[in-house]
Amino acid sequence: MNLDELEARIGRVRDRLARAGGTDVRVVAVSKTFPAEAIDAVVAAGIGDIGENYAQEAVAKLLEIRSAPTVHFIGRLQRNKVRQLAPFVDIWQSVDRPELVVEIAKRQAGATILLQVDISDEEAKGGCAPSAIEPLLELAGEHGLHVAGLMGVALLAEPEQARPGFRLLRQLTDRFGLVECSMGMSADLEVAVDEGATMVRIGRDLFGPRPEVSAPR
Repeated sequence: MNLDELEARIGRVRDRLARAGGTDVRVVAVSKTFPAEAIDAVVAAGIGDIGENYAQEAVAKLLEIRSAPTVHFIGRLQRNKVRQLAPFVDIWQSVDRPELVVEIAKRQAGATILLQVDISDEEAKGGCAPSAIEPLLELAGEHGLHVAGLMGVALLAEPEQARPGFRLLRQLTDRFGLVECSMGMSADLEVAVDEGATMVRIGRDLFGPRPEVSAPR
């Protein structure tokens, strides 16, 4: 990966964040389908957080990287994948049901998690109903996990169509006294920042078009 080109892309993303009023927003570089070298390059260029979606792919790459990013797991999480991911993941962003809370606590005591909330009404994206947040918070506390905040995946549509979901997620974050509000991607980061995101998950605008490969899950 061309480091100069990557640094230019990072600069453009940071400029967009600054114009939107999000200079303090944390950028999570979504590295799914890109090789270990891409992770090392983005870390060298100044992004310290990377996000992976697929368990098997993530483990294979994270065994190869030379850098030491903060690793976020952001994809739909299967309980039987937690064990293999636990040595590598620093923040679990897609926790949306009790069995994941229990399994993560079993495999990584005191782990930091975000509860994923359904803000798009698209079942395939995952996420719990807002009414399930409080029980999950209680369960996580009982099992010694640190719930840093909430995460949501918006509709894949025009950026403004994501606004109601983003607004709801921010309101829920505040209602439960949480810190992190992870929402927004390359296309809609300005709307996410405007609605109070503390983290944005950026892939295409950092790494460019994704390789057309069949990634292991």
